Amino acid sequence: IDFKNLRTVSQVIYQVQGGNYSFEAVQKGNVFYQRARGVERRLAKQNLDYWRQHPAKFALWYFNPHAPCPPTWYGQPASGQFKNHCYYEPKPDTCA
Repeated sequence: IDFKNLRTVSQVIYQVQGGNYSFEAVQKGNVFYQRARGVERRLAKQNLDYWRQHPAKFALWYFNPHAPCPPTWYGQPASGQFKNHCYYEPKPDTCA
């Protein structure tokens, strides 16, 4: 599905799928033009320190569908929702 043959953070950030960048900030061109706020730095630190809570505990993918969360995304089951974002975890052996 996603993230095949990617070996660096930069490759992940600038990945193109379906003619669009995977990350909205890259698509809109504003990824590096604003400083990270304190809340964003805190969340990044928590993730680096292995923060894992529902619904993202086992999720590999998430997106904002601007509609109700579909039960699957590219064949992968939904694991939950946080605000407007839907989270999806891989089926067994997807990432093997």
